[in-house]
Amino acid sequence: MDTYSWLRELADSWVLLAMFLFFVGSILWVFRPGSRAVHDETAQIPFRNDDRPGQAAQDSNTKELQS
Repeated sequence: MDTYSWLRELADSWVLLAMFLFFVGSILWVFRPGSRAVHDETAQIPFRNDDRPGQAAQDSNTKELQS
């Protein structure tokens, strides 16, 4: 059996099975119980330090207009 045929057989069987198991494992990891808090916290990262949008820019413009 030459190298190409052996690698082709390996890719058609075991590598396909490994990729499928990795996919199923990834899906189970994402939807595991208790991960909701982690995903909610990650989703709020862009808004974490955002009290009022543009507040710093408005303050500097107001000071420039007053002087």
